[in-house]
Amino acid sequence: MSEPTQQRKSGRGWKILLGVIIGLILIAVVGYGIDYFGNRDKVARGTSVGGVEIGGLTPAEAEAKLRAELGDVGTRPVTVTAGEQDAVLIPADSGLGIDWEATVAQVGEESANPVTRLRGLLSDNEVPVVSAVDEAALAPQLDRVTGELSTAPTDASLTLVEGEVEVTDAVLGQTVERGALSAAVREGWLNPEGVAVEPQPVEPAITQEIAESIADGPAKQAISGPLTVHGDGADATIEPAQLGEVLAFRNDPAVPTIHVEVRPEPAQALLEEQLAGTETEAENAQISTSGAITPHVDGHVVDWEATMADFPARVLGEQPREWDATYTEEPATFTTTDAENATFNEVMGEFTTSGYSPTSGENIAVIAADLNGVIVSPGATFSVNAFTGPRGTAQGYVEGGTIENGRAGRAVGGGISQFATTLYNATYFAGLEDVTHTPHSYYISRYPAGREATIYDGAIDLAFRNQTNVPIRIEASVGGGNVTVRIMGTKLYNVESVSGGRWAPTKPKELELSGEDCIPSGGIDGFTTSDTRIVRDLAGNEVFRETQTTVYDPQPIVRCS
Repeated sequence: MSEPTQQRKSGRGWKILLGVIIGLILIAVVGYGIDYFGNRDKVARGTSVGGVEIGGLTPAEAEAKLRAELGDVGTRPVTVTAGEQDAVLIPADSGLGIDWEATVAQVGEESANPVTRLRGLLSDNEVPVVSAVDEAALAPQLDRVTGELSTAPTDASLTLVEGEVEVTDAVLGQTVERGALSAAVREGWLNPEGVAVEPQPVEPAITQEIAESIADGPAKQAISGPLTVHGDGADATIEPAQLGEVLAFRNDPAVPTIHVEVRPEPAQALLEEQLAGTETEAENAQISTSGAITPHVDGHVVDWEATMADFPARVLGEQPREWDATYTEEPATFTTTDAENATFNEVMGEFTTSGYSPTSGENIAVIAADLNGVIVSPGATFSVNAFTGPRGTAQGYVEGGTIENGRAGRAVGGGISQFATTLYNATYFAGLEDVTHTPHSYYISRYPAGREATIYDGAIDLAFRNQTNVPIRIEASVGGGNVTVRIMGTKLYNVESVSGGRWAPTKPKELELSGEDCIPSGGIDGFTTSDTRIVRDLAGNEVFRETQTTVYDPQPIVRCS
């Protein structure tokens, strides 16, 4: 082929290609024109609000569709997250609504830019709503959510486990910035994926580094070895594994640091137990009922105040971890000479009760004989139940009258509560310390209201303490319908009893009973009373006073059929 022919063919090829290109451009321009003029007043394609697609719709159509599909969004819970924390709010309760017209208006119409129009065909664009906000309703909800999304940091800490110091790691806290939270909620509360805000870390006051420095410093020194006290003939040792009872690690965020605190009291308890065998406790002289005297014993005991004086410094390393116990003499408070010179010539306190049945009289006589002549040394506590032991037929007691649930009954040992009341009042007027006494549940008219006592074998006790510096002797007698108890010794006090009267009366219930053991009763009102004991020395100076309140239940009215 000749060169001119080739040139003619090449020229035609370029013309054809140019024509194709021009044709495609004309087609694109025509297509763009059709698309532009067909959608120029509509919402940009690919646009959605709250997950609702509104692209390609007119503003009016878009607003209508949003209203139809998002009209109930006010009741849908919105999850707000910050890191690992989340909180929930209800838009309607939080003053959040949708400004429908402004939401569509902010989207705008389809852009004339062909690239933007093409992008709208290929991708989605989620647009936030324009919120209508009630500030007064939103503010407290934001406060609540801020609190729920915030966590306090956890300080590092130390513990002692089996003689080893363990470090508990610090944990970062977090908070959210109020302004950022408010903006995120206003813009994104309708987002189907919820609202996310970036938390701000909150550092703990006591960091890992601080805890580890204390663990490797004073805490390590505190557990470096045993603590040993050398006693008279025995040693007492606190091993590192036992120091958990002695050491405490207290976080002090203000400094910040962890204080290693030494507690001498539990340490002393551990040492006391081991050195108890090296001590001799003081024992007062005792006088038996027959007058025989058991000599006193002076004590030789550890002076724990002196022994433990430098204990914190020994634990933390400033003083040796081994040292000698300091002993001191502890003289008896009631010596053999005191016992030999004791007299029981004066009535310290006495009381008499009257009226009892024959069987009750037998029981009262048994317990009176048992206690008659008993001597209670200074500082000693006397318990009736502990002294007598069981009170049954083997001990000479018989069946006597009792009161059970406000009704008359019978039991072995019945009636000795009268002796208990008599003894209680004798010790009362002697000025002795009341350790335990129990009034009857129901008032018995032959006893002073609020100043009486019952007793029951092994269950309800009567006990008093001789807090004076002189021994006392119990003298008890029964006869002629009377029970008398005297506390003999050296008179120290004058005692006054002041009744508080009666108040809060309660009426008895009525009971209809049958059977041979039924005993009719007219019933007695219940009431509340009080008694004040004023104890003065013989010069008239008040030593102490005490008030006791007693509530008596009403005794029921019993009718026997």
